[in-house]
Amino acid sequence: MNLIRYTHPSLRRHAPVAFGNPWGGLENEIDRLFTVALGDFSADRRFAVDIYEDKDNTYVRAELPGVDREAINVEHADNRLTIRATRKTMQGDTEGTLSFSRTLSVPDNLVQADKITAAYDNGMLTVTLPKREEAKPRKVEVKVN
Repeated sequence: MNLIRYTHPSLRRHAPVAFGNPWGGLENEIDRLFTVALGDFSADRRFAVDIYEDKDNTYVRAELPGVDREAINVEHADNRLTIRATRKTMQGDTEGTLSFSRTLSVPDNLVQADKITAAYDNGMLTVTLPKREEAKPRKVEVKVN
């Protein structure tokens, strides 16, 4: 079984230090840290997923603590698996919601789309993607001449 940690690509940019400004690289790094830490509050938030497989299935696991099962939406369409979730939050007397979304590329020729299942237990979502027979690994016999 292979375990692959899938996270969003880093936003890190490498900028050369400008002549006469030895702190230019530091300023860029501080800007990057604030951008990553604060992000765009109006955008959906992403969450990390674990992808692993065995002989018959590929699994996508996502930690969604504090999310009700009814607030989770899993869709497979156009070679993409999309997981969306919302969680209610309380800040003082005001109630708000946080939206989470993640889309993964899943080629239709590798999975049986009509047999995809999802289970949610104790804050952990597991999506099971059954492999097509053509996509399953086959043992190749080595002949000796």
